Amino acid sequence: MTAEKNVLLSLLKLTRTSPVREELLAKEARVPAQITNQTLRILYGYDLFHEKEGVIEASPNQRVKIAIHALRLGADFERVCALLSWNEFENIAAQAFEANNYRVMRNFHFKQASRKWEIDIVTFKKPFILCVDCKHWKRGWRKAATAKAVETQVERTKAFASALPNYYPKARIGEWETATLIPIVLSLASGPYKFYDNVPIVPVLQLQDFINELPIQVHILKNMRQKLIRLDQNLRKFSQ
Repeated sequence: MTAEKNVLLSLLKLTRTSPVREELLAKEARVPAQITNQTLRILYGYDLFHEKEGVIEASPNQRVKIAIHALRLGADFERVCALLSWNEFENIAAQAFEANNYRVMRNFHFKQASRKWEIDIVTFKKPFILCVDCKHWKRGWRKAATAKAVETQVERTKAFASALPNYYPKARIGEWETATLIPIVLSLASGPYKFYDNVPIVPVLQLQDFINELPIQVHILKNMRQKLIRLDQNLRKFSQ
Protein backbone atom coordinates (compact mmCIF):
# COMPACT_ATOMS: atom_id res chain seq x y z
CA MET A 1 0.00 0.00 0.00
CA THR A 2 2.89 2.40 0.73
CA ALA A 3 4.33 1.75 -2.74
CA GLU A 4 0.95 2.42 -4.36
CA LYS A 5 0.51 5.65 -2.38
CA ASN A 6 4.01 6.86 -3.35
CA VAL A 7 3.37 6.08 -7.01
CA LEU A 8 0.09 8.00 -6.90
CA LEU A 9 1.71 11.05 -5.30
CA SER A 10 4.51 10.95 -7.86
CA LEU A 11 1.92 10.72 -10.64
CA LEU A 12 0.26 13.86 -9.31
CA LYS A 13 3.55 15.70 -9.05
CA LEU A 14 5.01 14.74 -12.43
CA THR A 15 1.89 15.00 -14.62
CA ARG A 16 1.05 18.57 -13.61
CA THR A 17 2.54 20.10 -16.74
CA SER A 18 3.44 17.28 -19.14
CA PRO A 19 3.49 13.51 -19.67
CA VAL A 20 6.11 11.49 -17.79
CA ARG A 21 8.11 8.38 -18.62
CA GLU A 22 7.58 5.34 -16.41
CA GLU A 23 11.22 5.08 -15.35
CA LEU A 24 11.22 8.69 -14.12
CA LEU A 25 8.09 7.96 -12.13
CA ALA A 26 9.78 5.00 -10.40
CA LYS A 27 12.74 7.21 -9.53
CA GLU A 28 10.53 9.98 -8.12
CA ALA A 29 8.46 7.50 -6.10
CA ARG A 30 11.59 5.74 -4.81
CA VAL A 31 9.96 2.43 -5.63
CA PRO A 32 11.75 -0.37 -7.56
CA ALA A 33 10.92 -0.34 -11.26
CA GLN A 34 9.30 -3.78 -11.16
CA ILE A 35 6.97 -2.81 -8.30
CA THR A 36 6.21 0.51 -9.98
CA ASN A 37 5.28 -1.35 -13.15
CA GLN A 38 3.01 -3.75 -11.25
CA THR A 39 1.38 -0.86 -9.40
CA LEU A 40 0.78 1.06 -12.61
CA ARG A 41 -0.91 -1.95 -14.19
CA ILE A 42 -3.36 -2.01 -11.26
CA LEU A 43 -3.96 1.76 -11.37
CA TYR A 44 -4.45 1.66 -15.14
CA GLY A 45 -7.44 -0.59 -14.53
CA TYR A 46 -9.02 2.24 -12.52
CA ASP A 47 -8.69 4.61 -15.53
CA LEU A 48 -6.38 6.96 -13.63
CA PHE A 49 -4.10 7.72 -16.59
CA HIS A 50 -3.31 7.01 -20.23
CA GLU A 51 -0.15 5.13 -21.22
CA LYS A 52 1.56 4.66 -24.57
CA GLU A 53 5.00 3.17 -25.10
CA GLY A 54 6.06 3.83 -21.53
CA VAL A 55 4.83 7.46 -21.49
CA ILE A 56 2.12 8.29 -18.95
CA GLU A 57 -0.33 11.17 -19.23
CA ALA A 58 -3.25 12.12 -16.98
CA SER A 59 -6.16 14.39 -17.85
CA PRO A 60 -7.46 16.92 -15.29
CA ASN A 61 -10.35 14.58 -14.49
CA GLN A 62 -7.96 11.67 -14.01
CA ARG A 63 -5.70 13.79 -11.81
CA VAL A 64 -8.63 14.48 -9.50
CA LYS A 65 -9.30 10.73 -9.35
CA ILE A 66 -5.61 10.10 -8.59
CA ALA A 67 -5.77 12.61 -5.73
CA ILE A 68 -8.87 11.00 -4.23
CA HIS A 69 -7.40 7.51 -4.57
CA ALA A 70 -4.25 8.68 -2.78
CA LEU A 71 -6.33 10.13 0.06
CA ARG A 72 -8.17 6.84 0.43
CA LEU A 73 -4.80 5.16 0.94
CA GLY A 74 -3.92 7.58 3.72
CA ALA A 75 -1.87 10.18 1.85
CA ASP A 76 -1.38 13.48 3.65
CA PHE A 77 -4.29 15.77 2.81
CA GLU A 78 -2.24 18.95 2.66
CA ARG A 79 0.35 17.36 0.38
CA VAL A 80 -2.30 16.04 -2.03
CA CYS A 81 -4.04 19.41 -2.24
CA ALA A 82 -0.71 21.12 -2.93
CA LEU A 83 -0.18 18.83 -5.93
CA LEU A 84 -3.65 19.47 -7.35
CA SER A 85 -4.23 22.93 -8.74
CA TRP A 86 -7.27 25.02 -7.85
CA ASN A 87 -8.21 25.29 -11.53
CA GLU A 88 -8.23 21.52 -11.98
CA PHE A 89 -10.67 21.10 -9.12
CA GLU A 90 -12.89 23.95 -10.30
CA ASN A 91 -12.85 22.77 -13.94
CA ILE A 92 -14.11 19.32 -13.00
CA ALA A 93 -17.08 20.89 -11.23
CA ALA A 94 -17.85 23.28 -14.08
CA GLN A 95 -17.68 20.48 -16.65
CA ALA A 96 -20.08 18.33 -14.63
CA PHE A 97 -22.68 21.08 -14.56
CA GLU A 98 -22.22 21.93 -18.24
CA ALA A 99 -22.69 18.26 -19.16
CA ASN A 100 -26.09 18.47 -17.45
CA ASN A 101 -27.19 21.57 -19.41
CA TYR A 102 -26.46 24.11 -16.70
CA ARG A 103 -25.07 27.43 -17.83
CA VAL A 104 -21.92 28.07 -15.81
CA MET A 105 -20.29 31.31 -14.73
CA ARG A 106 -16.97 31.00 -12.93
CA ASN A 107 -15.53 33.45 -10.41
CA PHE A 108 -18.77 35.42 -10.45
CA HIS A 109 -18.36 38.96 -9.09
CA PHE A 110 -21.24 41.11 -7.91
CA LYS A 111 -22.02 44.01 -5.61
CA GLN A 112 -24.59 44.16 -2.87
CA ALA A 113 -25.01 46.60 0.02
CA SER A 114 -21.87 48.54 -1.00
CA ARG A 115 -19.78 45.39 -0.77
CA LYS A 116 -18.04 43.32 -3.41
CA TRP A 117 -18.67 39.58 -3.45
CA GLU A 118 -17.35 36.59 -5.38
CA ILE A 119 -18.73 33.07 -5.84
CA ASP A 120 -16.49 30.36 -7.31
CA ILE A 121 -19.15 28.90 -9.60
CA VAL A 122 -22.72 30.00 -10.25
CA THR A 123 -24.85 27.73 -12.41
CA PHE A 124 -28.21 28.41 -14.01
CA LYS A 125 -30.87 25.94 -15.10
CA LYS A 126 -34.44 27.10 -14.69
CA PRO A 127 -35.53 27.45 -11.92
CA PHE A 128 -32.27 26.65 -10.10
CA ILE A 129 -29.33 28.95 -9.41
CA LEU A 130 -26.61 26.98 -7.64
CA CYS A 131 -23.96 28.96 -5.78
CA VAL A 132 -20.96 26.68 -5.43
CA ASP A 133 -17.93 27.14 -3.19
CA CYS A 134 -15.13 24.86 -4.42
CA LYS A 135 -13.47 24.12 -1.10
CA HIS A 136 -9.90 23.06 -1.84
CA TRP A 137 -9.28 22.11 1.79
CA LYS A 138 -5.69 22.63 2.84
CA ARG A 139 -5.73 20.85 6.16
CA GLY A 140 -8.54 18.34 5.94
CA TRP A 141 -11.93 18.42 7.59
CA ARG A 142 -12.53 20.18 10.86
CA LYS A 143 -15.90 20.95 12.36
CA ALA A 144 -15.14 24.62 12.86
CA ALA A 145 -13.80 25.00 9.32
CA THR A 146 -16.83 23.22 7.88
CA ALA A 147 -19.22 25.44 9.82
CA LYS A 148 -17.38 28.56 8.69
CA ALA A 149 -17.37 27.46 5.04
CA VAL A 150 -21.10 26.81 5.13
CA GLU A 151 -21.95 30.03 6.95
CA THR A 152 -19.88 32.06 4.50
CA GLN A 153 -21.45 30.40 1.47
CA VAL A 154 -24.95 30.96 2.82
CA GLU A 155 -24.07 34.63 3.34
CA ARG A 156 -22.81 34.91 -0.26
CA THR A 157 -25.92 33.22 -1.63
CA LYS A 158 -28.25 35.49 0.35
CA ALA A 159 -26.33 38.51 -0.89
CA PHE A 160 -26.66 37.36 -4.50
CA ALA A 161 -30.37 36.69 -4.00
CA SER A 162 -30.78 40.30 -2.86
CA ALA A 163 -28.68 41.61 -5.74
CA LEU A 164 -30.28 39.39 -8.38
CA PRO A 165 -32.54 42.06 -9.99
CA ASN A 166 -29.42 44.00 -10.97
CA TYR A 167 -27.96 40.99 -12.78
CA TYR A 168 -30.84 39.75 -14.94
CA PRO A 169 -29.04 40.53 -18.22
CA LYS A 170 -25.68 39.15 -17.10
CA ALA A 171 -27.29 36.03 -15.65
CA ARG A 172 -29.65 35.75 -18.65
CA ILE A 173 -32.66 34.97 -16.50
CA GLY A 174 -34.89 37.84 -17.62
CA GLU A 175 -37.59 35.43 -18.79
CA TRP A 176 -37.70 33.43 -15.55
CA GLU A 177 -40.67 33.90 -13.24
CA THR A 178 -39.02 32.45 -10.14
CA ALA A 179 -35.54 31.37 -9.12
CA THR A 180 -34.42 29.04 -6.35
CA LEU A 181 -30.91 29.82 -5.12
CA ILE A 182 -29.07 27.02 -3.36
CA PRO A 183 -25.71 27.31 -1.53
CA ILE A 184 -23.40 24.34 -2.03
CA VAL A 185 -19.95 23.48 -0.70
CA LEU A 186 -18.00 21.21 -3.04
CA SER A 187 -15.12 19.22 -1.54
CA LEU A 188 -12.33 17.11 -2.92
CA ALA A 189 -13.09 14.08 -0.76
CA SER A 190 -15.79 12.84 1.59
CA GLY A 191 -15.79 14.29 5.06
CA PRO A 192 -17.75 13.71 8.27
CA TYR A 193 -20.76 15.70 7.01
CA LYS A 194 -23.05 15.27 4.02
CA PHE A 195 -25.01 18.32 5.17
CA TYR A 196 -24.36 21.12 7.59
CA ASP A 197 -27.31 23.36 8.47
CA ASN A 198 -29.13 21.83 5.47
CA VAL A 199 -26.37 22.93 3.11
CA PRO A 200 -25.02 20.03 1.05
CA ILE A 201 -21.30 19.29 1.22
CA VAL A 202 -20.69 17.33 -1.96
CA PRO A 203 -17.53 15.31 -2.77
CA VAL A 204 -16.57 16.12 -6.34
CA LEU A 205 -16.89 12.52 -7.57
CA GLN A 206 -20.46 12.41 -6.21
CA LEU A 207 -21.43 15.63 -7.96
CA GLN A 208 -23.26 13.82 -10.79
CA ASP A 209 -25.44 11.96 -8.30
CA PHE A 210 -26.19 15.23 -6.53
CA ILE A 211 -27.20 16.91 -9.81
CA ASN A 212 -29.45 13.96 -10.71
CA GLU A 213 -31.22 14.02 -7.35
CA LEU A 214 -31.48 17.79 -6.94
CA PRO A 215 -35.05 18.25 -8.28
CA ILE A 216 -36.48 15.77 -5.77
CA GLN A 217 -34.19 16.76 -2.89
CA VAL A 218 -34.44 20.55 -3.11
CA HIS A 219 -37.16 20.72 -0.43
CA ILE A 220 -34.73 19.46 2.24
CA LEU A 221 -31.93 21.86 1.24
CA LYS A 222 -31.40 25.39 2.45
CA ASN A 223 -32.60 27.59 -0.40
CA MET A 224 -33.81 31.08 -1.20
CA ARG A 225 -36.80 31.28 -3.53
CA GLN A 226 -37.11 34.55 -5.38
CA LYS A 227 -40.02 35.81 -7.45
CA LEU A 228 -38.52 37.65 -10.38
CA ILE A 229 -39.81 40.74 -12.14
CA ARG A 230 -39.65 39.98 -15.84
CA LEU A 231 -37.74 42.41 -18.02
CA ASP A 232 -40.81 43.19 -20.11
CA GLN A 233 -42.65 44.15 -16.90
CA ASN A 234 -39.80 46.48 -15.98
CA LEU A 235 -40.03 48.12 -19.38
CA ARG A 236 -43.78 48.66 -19.05
CA LYS A 237 -43.36 50.22 -15.60
CA PHE A 238 -40.62 52.49 -16.93
CA SER A 239 -42.76 53.65 -19.84
CA GLN A 240 -45.78 54.47 -17.68
